[in-house]
Amino acid sequence: MVEQFGAELWLSDGPIVTGAAGFRFPTRMAVIRLPNEGGLWVWSPVALTQDQRHAVDALGPVRHIIAPNSLHHTYLADWATGYPDAVVHAAPGLEEQIAGTSIHSTLGDPPDPAWANTIEQVIVPGNRITTEVVFFHRPSATVLVTDLVQQIPQGWYRGWRAVVARLDLMTAPVPSVPRKFRMATTDKTASRDAVRRILEWPAERLVMAHGAPLGSGGQQALRHAFRWLMR
Repeated sequence: MVEQFGAELWLSDGPIVTGAAGFRFPTRMAVIRLPNEGGLWVWSPVALTQDQRHAVDALGPVRHIIAPNSLHHTYLADWATGYPDAVVHAAPGLEEQIAGTSIHSTLGDPPDPAWANTIEQVIVPGNRITTEVVFFHRPSATVLVTDLVQQIPQGWYRGWRAVVARLDLMTAPVPSVPRKFRMATTDKTASRDAVRRILEWPAERLVMAHGAPLGSGGQQALRHAFRWLMR
């Protein structure tokens, strides 16, 4: 249910969710244990089943729940209810009436003091679809990205959806920025500045909400995915 992926970092796959036009997406959550009894930091939470809760509780108390963009909020309210003492942090653009729960903090470029010594973050602005916050966990050298970079397995979709997913690069052979996000980038200068900071991180691992995690070659994968923007 919850598997260790790096130092003080665990991953858990969630149920398939259905988006616009019936496209189904695999989901993934990351759990980071902050040092000095800082508790758990839960990124892009998946369904809070009883088994999931037992597995997470075994790692420590949940202190922070992260919605990294305005699209990843399906299970946010369940986690906020299940862990009422946790602080809910959301990316810019996610409103409380959409999230279905109170948002205690809007994520910015400066990390929250609770994790500033452990996790770095960058807001990637200038996109009509969503504003995403990308994170870097220093102890495990892992970048966490939700929708801006994807690699859904080939064969995941059938029929016309498979054709659309292939053309959109959702199911590309390597992690890629889907073409819809590229076309929705209205401020390339702002996006480029943010991505440049992301590419400076000494990333070894890459975790995507929609794609298999990479245990090595994370920085190279990111450079390839954002090559369209940086060249």
